[in-house]
Amino acid sequence: MVLSHSPSAAHSAGPCQFGPVVYGKEMARRQEQESAREEITELGDGVLRLELPISLPGLGHVNCYALVDNEGVALVDPGLPTPGSFRALRSRLKTAGFKIKDVHTVLVTHSHPDHFGGARRLVKEAGCKLVAHKSFHLGFAQPPKPEVSVDDLHAHEQETPATGHQAEQPAVPWNGSTPWGGERAKPPLKMRAMWIFGRLIGRSMQFPPVTDPVEQGSVLRLAGREWFVVHTPGHTEDHFCLHDPADEIFLAGDHVLPTITPHISGMSSHPDPLKDFFESLQKAAETPHVSKVLPAHGHPFDNLAERCEAIRQHHFERLDKIRGIAKDTGPANVRAFTERLFKKRSWGGMAESETYAHLEHLRIAGDAESHRDDGGVLVYTV
Repeated sequence: MVLSHSPSAAHSAGPCQFGPVVYGKEMARRQEQESAREEITELGDGVLRLELPISLPGLGHVNCYALVDNEGVALVDPGLPTPGSFRALRSRLKTAGFKIKDVHTVLVTHSHPDHFGGARRLVKEAGCKLVAHKSFHLGFAQPPKPEVSVDDLHAHEQETPATGHQAEQPAVPWNGSTPWGGERAKPPLKMRAMWIFGRLIGRSMQFPPVTDPVEQGSVLRLAGREWFVVHTPGHTEDHFCLHDPADEIFLAGDHVLPTITPHISGMSSHPDPLKDFFESLQKAAETPHVSKVLPAHGHPFDNLAERCEAIRQHHFERLDKIRGIAKDTGPANVRAFTERLFKKRSWGGMAESETYAHLEHLRIAGDAESHRDDGGVLVYTV
C-alpha cells in the first residue's frame, strides 16, 4: 500500500475565508480547486483519502473516503459517472491494495453527480450495498445545480433555479422563466452535459435503489467503529454527514468545506433552504468530540465549529448587504438586487438563485415583503 500522511490542519485548512482572493486581476487557487493526486492519504486507522478527478465549475477533485475493515472496504462519495473517474477509482483502490470486488458498501452523502456517480457501476460490479439518506433522489427533472457558491467561481457560471414562488417546469429545465420572473439562463455546457448524462443513468441505465436508507441518528458500523448519521440539509435536502466520536472524525461531505462555501440555491423542495443550512451548520458546530474534519473537496481540517460560524457570518453579511441595497433602491426585483450584490462577471442565473434564496429567507422571517409587478416579476421590499 502506497500512502502519504495527512497534512497538519494548520497547513491544510488555512484561514477561514470566503469567495475568491484576488490579487490585481488574478484569483488565488483554492485548495478545493486543486487537481486530484494519485497518492493515497492515511487519515486514521482504516480511513483513507482517495482523490478523484472532476471537471466542474470551481472544483478540481472530489475526495472519496475508503473505510477499511475485515470485510473489505466501504467507499464514501465514489466520484462522477464517467469512465475516466471510474478508472481513477479503480487505480486508487489498487494502490491501496484493494479491488472493486472488495467494496462491500458505497455511501452517497448527497444527490450531486460528483458524489453518487460511481455508485451504479460499483453496485453492478461488486454487488455492494448502497447507503444514502432516506430522502435521496436524483431529481433529473430539475435543472443541474452547481456545487459551490457564486463567490467561489472564476467567472460567469450560471444555473437555473426554481422554487418558493413556483414556476412551471419546462421539458428542458434551463428553458422558460424563473419563479422570480425573467428568462432562465443556461448553465455552463459541462453542467448541461452532466445533467443529460445523469438523466440517462437515472432512467435508461436504471440507477440502483438505495438498499440501506439512513436518517438523523442512524448508526453504521464501518472500519471497525460506529458512525452516526447527521442529517444536514441546505446544500441539498438529502445531505448527511458521518460522525465517529471515538476517533473524533467528522465526514463532512459538501456541508462544510475548508476554504469555499457550498452553493445554497433558491431551487429546493423546502421553502427556506438558507434557514435549513443555518440550522445544519449549528448542528455540526455543536457536535462533540470532533478533532478532524474530512470534507468532500479540499484538505482535512480541525476547526469545525469555527468554520461553521465563519460560513454563517458570510451569509449574515450578505443579508445585511441586501438590507443596505434596499435602503438605497427601495423596492426592487431579484435581478436588481443581484447586480448590486455581485460583480458583473458573476451576473446570471446562479447569482440570482443565491440572491433569491436570501430574499426568501428574509421574507419568510417577516423581514421583507414581495409582490409581482404587471409583468409577473417578483419585487421585494426589505
